[in-house]
Amino acid sequence: MDADVRVRIGKARAAFKQLKNVWKASKLTKNTKLRLFNTTVKPVLLYGAETWRTTLSTMNRLQTFINGCLRIILKIKWPEKISNQELRQQTRQMPVEQEILRRLWGWVEHTLRKPGCSTTRRALTWHPQGKRKRGRPRNTWRRDLEADTKRLGHTWKQLESLAGDRDAWRTLVGDLCPTRGSQA
Repeated sequence: MDADVRVRIGKARAAFKQLKNVWKASKLTKNTKLRLFNTTVKPVLLYGAETWRTTLSTMNRLQTFINGCLRIILKIKWPEKISNQELRQQTRQMPVEQEILRRLWGWVEHTLRKPGCSTTRRALTWHPQGKRKRGRPRNTWRRDLEADTKRLGHTWKQLESLAGDRDAWRTLVGDLCPTRGSQA
């Protein structure tokens, strides 16, 4: 996963650098630049992020990259000090962990609505056969997903039934990770 994150950051950095004339343009408004950033750079960075484990180090690396890009867009130079929270408020950005969680739960809903014979649907509940290695089991993406499900106070069967009702699912995901507009 770390290699995938490294590659994604590299590709997003290349996409960001290709638009350096846009970031330097004084005729474009801040909102236009942010919309371009959100539609060109962020999708490259977060492509496939719903399959990543949300570890603290990974989230810090992604958030650091995004904050650096936002500081360049807003033309905030080194001696000027601005907190990351203030930067997110000025740019109306969600923390990257919330964006990845939103993508993850959107993908889970999409997968749960597929027929039971679908490969991706079966992969969510697949239990490998055989013996595992000695020691504590490693934390996996699936175990993280199951822990989040329990933290929400739901069972897997409840999630499967909720996935059929899109409004109920949106409420569930909205409670888990608020949108940009509802942040304080």
